Amino acid sequence: MFIMTNVTSEYTLPDNFTSTEISHQEAIETVIDSLQQNDSAMVHHDDQGYVWKFQYGSVETYVQLTGETEEDLLTVWSPVLSLPAKDELGLMRKLLEMNGGETLETRFGIMNNQIVVLSQRAVADLSPGEISRAITLVATIADDNDEKLIETYGGNPIQNN
Repeated sequence: MFIMTNVTSEYTLPDNFTSTEISHQEAIETVIDSLQQNDSAMVHHDDQGYVWKFQYGSVETYVQLTGETEEDLLTVWSPVLSLPAKDELGLMRKLLEMNGGETLETRFGIMNNQIVVLSQRAVADLSPGEISRAITLVATIADDNDEKLIETYGGNPIQNN
């Protein structure tokens, strides 16, 4: 268990910025500040990197940054329902079909017995625009699909903390 603290961003992204002008951390906090609802953003930092959590619509979205070197990773995920579901075979088929044509650079997957929308990439040559796109896509696709998937496949809604 870790303790998260509230996030307030003081950064704004200028129209013509480059990735060398602000850190990945600053870009993430700026994007989260623009998307979060009800001052819900929180952050945890330890030797494994940073993890942010924020509310977007009916879902919580998480962003993990392991560091600022080229080998480090940016991972964005948002749980949409807990397993088991009443028709898991049908659910898996639906998610694979959606992965093939509806999720753009994100994908559905399973993490900790939950269906999540997920995006991950190395931070090498990662621009603030790509950070914004990854976070926005994950949050939006999760929020657009969680209630429909729960209604159709009977999984349990995610319990927000």
